[in-house]
Amino acid sequence: MTDALRQARALATRVGLLGFPLIYLGWAYLFWLPIFMSSESVWSFPKILLFLAGGASPLVAGVVLAGLTGGRQRIRDMGHRLVDIRRISLRWFAVIFLFWLAFDLLMAGAAFVFGITDRPLDIAWDVVSTPRTLAFMLILSFVFPAVEEIGLRGYWLDELQQRFSPVVAGLLNGAAWAVWHTPFVWFPGYYANTSFNPQLWWWLPSIVLHTLLIVWVYNGTGRSILAVLLFHAMMNFTGEFLGLAPEIFPFMLIGNLLAAAAVVAGSRFMRRSPVSASDQGVNLVTPCEDACWSVECQRRKPRQP
Repeated sequence: MTDALRQARALATRVGLLGFPLIYLGWAYLFWLPIFMSSESVWSFPKILLFLAGGASPLVAGVVLAGLTGGRQRIRDMGHRLVDIRRISLRWFAVIFLFWLAFDLLMAGAAFVFGITDRPLDIAWDVVSTPRTLAFMLILSFVFPAVEEIGLRGYWLDELQQRFSPVVAGLLNGAAWAVWHTPFVWFPGYYANTSFNPQLWWWLPSIVLHTLLIVWVYNGTGRSILAVLLFHAMMNFTGEFLGLAPEIFPFMLIGNLLAAAAVVAGSRFMRRSPVSASDQGVNLVTPCEDACWSVECQRRKPRQP
């Protein structure tokens, strides 16, 4: 091991839980700052390159810190949890693919009943019938969440849950995620091809509440990165396909709060630390017991003589 690598690993241990948000937010804002200074669409060249480079920050932060704190073994573990479909039971597959459909339809019905809008849905059939639009939505719905979930949940959520309860870890994780998303409202043309037009006062709290739901799925599926990737993707895709009226989104903050509160109050997966597998016949082992990867675990690990 070179001196530089040894020093980098020591630094990663010293900065602890702050290491991820420092890289995650610092890297992103470094590349995104020039976008704010231009009126051109974020999808225009070369702005899109800056956007994508900054958008890679959760993946960069997660993989770099995983390598520094756990080496190749931890990176391989993250890769395994990204593709291991066996962690997801049929019940959880139903939750992943149906939760947001049921939630959005319920909120649309409530918005209609309470007079928020007389046309809560405008199903976007062109999303699935036009190849170009479908490709854009699939990238927005599935590829971008993959970049986010690998680092944000696959690495940092594990670190947070070694120190805090799942609820507190989810709130901290969601707060950082909300800060990362904040500039999106000022990116010229970012939401031009969608029906989504967020305002910070309701969008940022919703992101934090969504994170609690993601923590629920993550812990319930034995820390499956694939599960939360699909859950996140279905949240994006379902809302866009149903064509939710813009008036509904602020109202949905209430629904997000109720859903998150129900999960926090009613699910055992929000009351205990995550394990490497859950309810699937696999030995339940905490990450520290399985391999001393997390920063907290490294600090508690006895020094070798």
